[in-house]
Amino acid sequence: MTTQPSGVADLGPLNRAREQKAWYFYDWANSAFATTVAGVLFGPYLIAIAEEAAVDDRVSLLGISVDPGALPAYVITASTLISAILLPLLGAVADRTSRKKDLLAGFAWAGAFFAALLFFMTGDNWQFGAITFVIANLCFGASAVVNDSILPLISDESERDRVSSRGWAYGYAGGGLLLALNFVLVSFHDTFGLTEGMAVRISLLSAAVWWAAFTFIPWRGLRNHPPADVEHVEGGVLQRSFGQLWLTLKDMRNYPVALTFLLAYLFFNDGIQTVISQASVYGVEELGFEQGTMLGVYLLVQFVAVGGALLFGRIAATRGAKNTILGGLVIWMLIVTAGLVMPDESLLPLLGLGAAIGLVLGGTQALARSYFSLLIPRGKEAEYFSFYHAMERGTSWFGTLVFGLVYTFTGSYRPAIFALILFFIVGGLLLMRVDTARGIREAGNDLPGVY
Repeated sequence: MTTQPSGVADLGPLNRAREQKAWYFYDWANSAFATTVAGVLFGPYLIAIAEEAAVDDRVSLLGISVDPGALPAYVITASTLISAILLPLLGAVADRTSRKKDLLAGFAWAGAFFAALLFFMTGDNWQFGAITFVIANLCFGASAVVNDSILPLISDESERDRVSSRGWAYGYAGGGLLLALNFVLVSFHDTFGLTEGMAVRISLLSAAVWWAAFTFIPWRGLRNHPPADVEHVEGGVLQRSFGQLWLTLKDMRNYPVALTFLLAYLFFNDGIQTVISQASVYGVEELGFEQGTMLGVYLLVQFVAVGGALLFGRIAATRGAKNTILGGLVIWMLIVTAGLVMPDESLLPLLGLGAAIGLVLGGTQALARSYFSLLIPRGKEAEYFSFYHAMERGTSWFGTLVFGLVYTFTGSYRPAIFALILFFIVGGLLLMRVDTARGIREAGNDLPGVY
């Protein structure tokens, strides 16, 4: 008997493509906070406000006398440690709800609201700014967990690297565009009839508005997907979430490949984050460049990272994500080695180094996200990504500690930046031990054509 065609087209790929296009814009939206606020303007402005309140060049932080210049580091550290504790519980909640897109938007809009309050950090009220930033940063981390957990719901295994890479590319483009506009506003504030402080406050507010406004695109374009394979746990919402978290912690031993990758990621990502966070200090204090020059290099990194993320996504399509990440780690090793011998006050080598950082920055981070998504079981995406973000945040001080200790003992930032090669070597060696095919099978996912 001849089977007649059903006449019903498979709309799955088309529906996924629509959701993917909407999902890209959350990276575009939240990167405004990551770059303009957390990356560039909040720290120096907080110091300036705290200096107005300082007595004998000291302010009181929880009863401890500290230098105003140290406040941003303390505030960011407190925020990341709090989020490292809270994010796993959030993951358990997110996996038990079918309204992930609403949860994503809720955290984004709450974060944007508190980020907007930074506009009112004036005079000497640095405490107000510190508290609002901590809450905004917590919401930023929470929304990132939910956003990453949506990736496996809107893409199959063979699409994951491409979709994640495009998301990162959108993020670098959006964050870089707004930062460039704010760079002009702050640098030429007199031209616009503004004080420098008002220009910074407007820039902080613009990032909040950008974050909130562009979040409407994923909120409208994504669908809510029902939770899958969630164990039955008795009790109310909070009790069920704690119960689910406990079950997942016990169940993690069944996914050793995912845990090995997570350990590798902690090392090489810590190296990446330390290079980015200390690059401005290295450029100004060691190489002798002006802060404005380093901000220009920061913008260069942002825009090169757009192409880098897309390029790494294409390479992964033929070489596999793991091999592509390993190649990126080799480039990171060359970058920190170049930092050891970089000539003073020589702009072209600095621009070349910035371009190299941009090339691998977006690619390694984007592929790490998509690769990890292949190694985690369905129905627990938010929980596993919450551990991904929580462990990243909870251990993100290792690299800066090594950087600081080497500088203390040597008196030079050159060996300090070169010492970070250890994180890329250890991360790479651990990644080489990851059995991709086994990990995908253990998680119950389908093997993509190239992995």
